[in-house]
Amino acid sequence: MKKYYTRYIEQKIEKKFKSSGAILVTGPKFCGKTTTCKLFHKSMIQLIDDEIIGIVSADPQNALIGEYPRLIDEWQNVPELWNYIRKQIDEDGKFGEFILTGSATPPDYTKIHHSGSGRITPVIMRTMSLYESGDSKGVVSLRELFDNANYQVFDMNDDYRLSKTAFYICRGGWPLSIQKDEEVSLDVTKNYFDGLFNFKNSENKKYKNKKPSVLKMIMKSYARNISTEAPYQTILADVVSSNSRTMDIKTFDSYLEIMEELFIIEDMEAWTPNLRSKIAIRTTPTRHFVDTSLACLALGISQKDLMNDAKTFGLFFEDFAIRDLRIYADTLDGVVRHYRDSNGLECDAVIHLDDGRWAAVEIKLGSEAGITDAVNNLNKLENNLDPNYKKPSFKMILTASGRAYKRADGIYVIPINLLKD
Repeated sequence: MKKYYTRYIEQKIEKKFKSSGAILVTGPKFCGKTTTCKLFHKSMIQLIDDEIIGIVSADPQNALIGEYPRLIDEWQNVPELWNYIRKQIDEDGKFGEFILTGSATPPDYTKIHHSGSGRITPVIMRTMSLYESGDSKGVVSLRELFDNANYQVFDMNDDYRLSKTAFYICRGGWPLSIQKDEEVSLDVTKNYFDGLFNFKNSENKKYKNKKPSVLKMIMKSYARNISTEAPYQTILADVVSSNSRTMDIKTFDSYLEIMEELFIIEDMEAWTPNLRSKIAIRTTPTRHFVDTSLACLALGISQKDLMNDAKTFGLFFEDFAIRDLRIYADTLDGVVRHYRDSNGLECDAVIHLDDGRWAAVEIKLGSEAGITDAVNNLNKLENNLDPNYKKPSFKMILTASGRAYKRADGIYVIPINLLKD
């Protein structure tokens, strides 16, 4: 039997169940949504074959019959269900009745008549962080970094090599990819990637008319611009020049929409604090994948390729680190943003919590020059802020390997394989 890995999302589902009639768990295929949600259900129905979909489409009430909490897997295949679930929640006035899972948006939004706001709470499930997959020792806690100003950190991390991070980037955080045999792990991830381009049997008409070859081209160009603020026009131009073809912006946008709906990409919004001077803050999102392994496969990049190209490794590691930071920050009711201003000053990640606390994070492979550059950026960012703006709870340099320690100036240097929530 395949080992089950405890997921952070379990905490959020349990919490939201106490205040919502239904939880909507969305995320990429094969990230473990159904397996995790089964921990909370007492009955379930899976809308994954034509016969069951036909029965429920004829009378959506059939899907609601059973002991609560009721798990409805791939609910979007019968979008009318949304209205029935919302109505039942209103009538019963109870919390924790339904869990809905889905790895795509509904094929027909016209059949959804109400937003579900206040009754159906959405929760995003991502692939696994290194701590969830058992690949991070978790000796450094993000929560403690926020809560304890005197938090002391030191770990030699001698048994960890940079090549291991390169492997984790290529493998990704897919539950089925966590295998002892590294070649098998990479094959499982590739099988998932190949399955992304099968639209023939999709219930969504918008997908059926899409060409897998075009989606692959756009994914490649997106991967070439990973961890940058490249405008869409730049990515489109790359598609056109790399493939010697024409493509209008409308077609390009339609494929980007699919990449978002299938949870292939997840761009990162800009952080906009109050500044000391009238420096303009750049608000273009940073281009990111839900899991960096998809970008590796789109470009045919291997663990060895990353080790031989420091620049590419740095950009892919930044994307990889953002995935883990998003997962850890989510457990603290926080979000991850990026900062860049008109003077060229950047900060790779700003973690902002609901209570107003924040932290600045620079993401580097770990070279001495990279750490020095990161320290300068972190200090410049803090100095640029309005004097009345809240000070950061901490400043951190997240590295791909090396030692964990707290510098004399208070800035933390933490390898990604030692971090947890």
